[in-house]
Amino acid sequence: MRYITFALAKGRLARKAMAMLEEIGITCEEMKDEKTRKLIFVNEELGLKFFLAKASDVPTYVEYGAADVGIVGRDTILEEGRKLYEVYDLGIGKCKMCICGPESARELLQNHELIRVASKYPHIAKDYFYNVKHQTVEIIKLNGSVELAPIVGLSEVIVDIVETGATLRENGLQVLEEICDLSARIVVNQVSMKMEKTRITDIISKLRQKADALEV
Repeated sequence: MRYITFALAKGRLARKAMAMLEEIGITCEEMKDEKTRKLIFVNEELGLKFFLAKASDVPTYVEYGAADVGIVGRDTILEEGRKLYEVYDLGIGKCKMCICGPESARELLQNHELIRVASKYPHIAKDYFYNVKHQTVEIIKLNGSVELAPIVGLSEVIVDIVETGATLRENGLQVLEEICDLSARIVVNQVSMKMEKTRITDIISKLRQKADALEV
């Protein structure tokens, strides 16, 4: 039996995902050692391997087959645009991708004016403005706190993830338009889905059954 390899987005999402997998009997004791310097974690009994990666790298590992299965936020899946199967919504890490800015920017969006948009997610921003809103904009890629951009005059609006909106409100910004809902998803390599369909779909069906049981 060959190993099925999981790539997990580092941090809180990986911890939550492993907790969900544990509930259906998939464990990896090696990963619980916070002092370990290991990069690959193995459950020999179940024939599974796990590794942690930067969220933006998870779709790449999955597309190229270095991982059979990935667990990562939908924001990353949309931004990276990799060729893979998005097979299951884990329902954790729920938030929204939104256009945000000061109230004064609302009119600029409604009138489809040429504006500057700052975002950590330039591909998502470009797709929404060009293909959904049909509005020509200049997109500025930022890596840090994008909320700063409209405050200092770098851009009129931002495209960013919104969970509670507290940071926006504290800085005089608000959600002007919602682009899409986000949450953690399971993605699968296209070849792996054919070669290991039974094992992979079994894991997904167990997760789904567990989720359905909690909703009842």
